[in-house]
Parts: sequence; structure tokens; C-alpha cells
Amino acid sequence: PFMCSADTVHITLHGHGGHGAVPQSTVDPVVACAAIVMSLQTIVARNIDPQETAIVTVGAMQAGQAANVIPATATLTLSVRALTAAVRERLEQRITELVTAQAASFGARAEIDYQHGYPVLVNHPAETELARAVALEWAGESRVIPTLRPFTASEDFAFMLEKCPGSYISIGNGPTTPGNSLHNPGYDFNDDSLSLGATYWVKLVERFLARPAV
Repeated sequence: PFMCSADTVHITLHGHGGHGAVPQSTVDPVVACAAIVMSLQTIVARNIDPQETAIVTVGAMQAGQAANVIPATATLTLSVRALTAAVRERLEQRITELVTAQAASFGARAEIDYQHGYPVLVNHPAETELARAVALEWAGESRVIPTLRPFTASEDFAFMLEKCPGSYISIGNGPTTPGNSLHNPGYDFNDDSLSLGATYWVKLVERFLARPAV
């Protein structure tokens, strides 16, 4: 496994809205949301083997528009990642159970739209060895990381690797800093990587096509 699976979960909490001055006559979905956000963090901490990779990120929480109005609904959007199919399945099970039970404990109802996205990206041994051999021969040992840690990002190439043997590789683009990383408006791509990557692909294709026919 080289990159994580990525699932997106849309959660809508249905409560009973009303005036903020009389909260006792409402079922506040905002309070339920807040409790669920905190409780979700216990899944990775207490339901997943500490030596496994698992991520539950709450990327969006939306509810209400006025300070004195308790809304009828609130929504959460989650990004869920894992490096194995078993952990991916376990995360879905526990998220569904926890969200449903937490909502009910506040008198609210949870509507869960669990969307399966990219699967775990798993490289194949023979193709990975070919890619590594070409890199070592062309760039030298000092410029090749022999054992790169898996990434917690995700990639749609994972679908192709489920159908066809292959290998996903990474070409370095320089160090990442808080102000210079992906999904950041200040990111500055290292243009020198373009010629490096293009040249490597040429070398890799030449080696692949020169293999004896089977």
C-alpha cells in the first residue's frame, strides 16, 4: 500500500429549531454536531490499532444564520482515510454507529450519506522494482529514496492498479513548509521538476519496451 483510500461522509442532523431564548423547547442540532465532532476523534484513538493508518477529518460544519435562532438542521462533512481495506471498513462501521447513537442521545436524528471514493492504492512488486531499477541507474543511489513511507493522500490511479499491474511513483518537488504546501494559495511549484520527470519517463519507457517478449 502506497496511498490511502478516501471516502467522503455527508451527515445531516435533524433537530427541532426555535428561538434561542427558549432552548428547552427545541432539539438543538448544533450541540449534537459539536459532540459528534469530538466523539469522532475517539474512533482512531480507541477503535483502530495504533500501528495502522486511519484519519477522520471533519472538514466542514454548517448550521444556522442568526445568533438568536436555533436551526432545525446542521451538517458535517468528513474525509475518511485508511491504508487497508479492513481499516476502511471498520471506520465506516464505527462512524455510522457513533453518529447515529450520539444524535439520538440529544433527541436528534442523523442522516448519513457515506460515499466511497478512491480505494487504497497498492503498488505491484515487479512493476515497482522496474521503476526503482531505472531510477537507480539513471539518477544514482543518492537521489533515490529506497523505501518511501506511504502517503495519506489519495489518488484515482488506485482504480487502475485494481485492474492492471503497475506502480505509482513520486518525483520530489522540494521540501514542504507551512506556507508552501499543496492546497495552499502560497504554493510555489518547483519548475525544475518538469524536465526531471519527463526525462525519467523516457528512460522508463525505453527500458519497458526493451524487455523480452513473453
